[in-house]
Amino acid sequence: MLFTVSGTHMTGRGMPTTGAAARPTLLRLRWLVLGAWLVVAALGATLPRHLESSYTVPGTESERAASLLARDFGVRPEGTFTVVFPAHDRRGQEQARHRLVAAARMLPGGRLGTFRSGFGVAYGELGTALSLREAKGWTVRLRQALASQPGPRALVTGEPAVQHDLDPTLASDARRGEAIAVPLAIVVLAFVLGLSFALAVPFVFAAFTIGGTLLLLDLAARVVVVSPYATNLVKLIGLGLAVDYSLLIVTRYREELRRGLSRDEAIARTMATAGRAVVFSGVAVAIGLALLLAVPVPFIRTLGLGGLLIPLVSIVAALTLQPVLLSFLGPRAVEGVRLPLPHMPWSRLAGGVIRRRVAVAVAVTGVLVAAAAPAVSLRLTPGSLESLPGSTESQRGLVALRRAFGPGALTPAQVVVARRAAARTADRIAHDPEAYVIARGPDVSADGRTERVLVVGRHAFGEPESASLAERLRRLPDVTVGGAAAEGVDFLARAYGSFGWLVACALTLTYGVLAFAFRSLLLPLKAVVLNALAVAASYGLLVLVFGQAIDGWVPIFLLATLFGLSMDYEVFLVSRMREAHDAGADDAAAITAGLERTGGLITAAALVMAASFCGFVAGSVPALQQFGLGLALAVLIDATLIRLLLVPAAMAIFGRWNWWLPRQPPVLEPEVVR
Repeated sequence: MLFTVSGTHMTGRGMPTTGAAARPTLLRLRWLVLGAWLVVAALGATLPRHLESSYTVPGTESERAASLLARDFGVRPEGTFTVVFPAHDRRGQEQARHRLVAAARMLPGGRLGTFRSGFGVAYGELGTALSLREAKGWTVRLRQALASQPGPRALVTGEPAVQHDLDPTLASDARRGEAIAVPLAIVVLAFVLGLSFALAVPFVFAAFTIGGTLLLLDLAARVVVVSPYATNLVKLIGLGLAVDYSLLIVTRYREELRRGLSRDEAIARTMATAGRAVVFSGVAVAIGLALLLAVPVPFIRTLGLGGLLIPLVSIVAALTLQPVLLSFLGPRAVEGVRLPLPHMPWSRLAGGVIRRRVAVAVAVTGVLVAAAAPAVSLRLTPGSLESLPGSTESQRGLVALRRAFGPGALTPAQVVVARRAAARTADRIAHDPEAYVIARGPDVSADGRTERVLVVGRHAFGEPESASLAERLRRLPDVTVGGAAAEGVDFLARAYGSFGWLVACALTLTYGVLAFAFRSLLLPLKAVVLNALAVAASYGLLVLVFGQAIDGWVPIFLLATLFGLSMDYEVFLVSRMREAHDAGADDAAAITAGLERTGGLITAAALVMAASFCGFVAGSVPALQQFGLGLALAVLIDATLIRLLLVPAAMAIFGRWNWWLPRQPPVLEPEVVR
């Protein structure tokens, strides 16, 4: 960005030398910029459509089994509905079968597959040739068709119906999360910014960046599979980032106005300092989340796509929209009415930490290691349909099915076996203690060479016993095994097969960004180590709260998100320390100045960010609850124990080595004016 100053120019390399008003080029077009963002926000105001969640992993045995079933048997397991009826006698069972046959005719490629009855319940599988996204759209019509038939009410479940019912649940959870996060954000910001027009800036910023990201997500969903979880992720992370970045920029703008700069000069100065910090912070967040795109699992990639877009849109908004918003706020509009806020002795805290730096470092590190210890017992699971909200029709159908036929009835293993070996294979499976029901025929491939055998286990597909059954089935000769449990095994194997590379890339790229931002080799290393410690502590606390079973995508996404988000506070704090050091302050004075000027800002931002993530916890989807609590705890740990205690203590221990760099690159930020 280029700022024009009375015939001279100011880039990121220096301050203007004349006293005339500095007028950013973008501010001359502020109405155009504001109008463009209004259009973007309006277009992204509605939730993206065409969303779906799938644990299918390309190139795995479960994916090959799904392809064989679609090609040779004309059915897609992910597009199969399961319909549950009350049936207490033979007449009820026959009526249920007739209703299923009639309902199958209205589905594209519909056919009645497995039909079983017993224990007062009858259920049948309506196979289709539809993909999950297509079948999901037929849920309402199928329910209407069944409701129009005489007889007791049928409950439509199965993966397409579960996905259909999940969308409004996630939307409701997002609204509940916003109802928690927004009021708390207003209260915290009111104490930090006062009762002024500046209080609206973070929320205007959030509305525009979230709207812009949802618009991009909707466009992406037309090309690739995008999980509905991504919309909740964008909303709550978007609110947190908007508050973080707006707090930093508005606070710095107010400082510059108090120093006597004009409005335009203060905007130019703010964007050259705080704006620069926001760019580095946003890039760090984006890098962390971009790593998820390298994980060879579509579900994780689509969540990573949503997470990646929000910091990128936030960076663009910070460089274009934020100066425009500041241009509407003069000194009186920024100051407003200050609420009584107890003075926090940040300088005294810094002095105490510096004097007792070794003791503080050892004590805080010990607390974090103790918090991380339970993570050694963490057990990964691909999730379970049983854990989804119980108020939906699909979940009520699952409950009825589980009570009658066991938890594995909805997600049987799909075994494609050579027809000559089908009888022998079914007999061997029958001797497996985990196999509850084995169903054969008349599912024979079009060419007559293979047969489909359904194996209902005694446990739900997310349980270890179900995964073990899928692995044993795969060891049988002449079989290809698919189904939910097999997909779960492949999902975890493929996701964590690249986890080590993900960690290494996160460490390396974060180090590189911070080395450039801080012009130091030691400070980025310290940041990376402390971030890893915060992530490990959040893993351990998750185990304490939720038990050992954690959804498989949660630890991966926590790592990528936290490595990005924790850079916010690191950049905010160390950038101010760097400014003070470059202005001639010694190490102790630079540490004190950085903590004094950003301690309140970091604390307020962390409270709002944690409240935003608690919106996930207030929802009804266990995986999102785990993710939200892990983020909230990690942010609070990072903003308190690490940034306010451990970082100053470590920097006091390192002393002049904090700023060591073999060869100084050209200084990119302006000289600090005092």
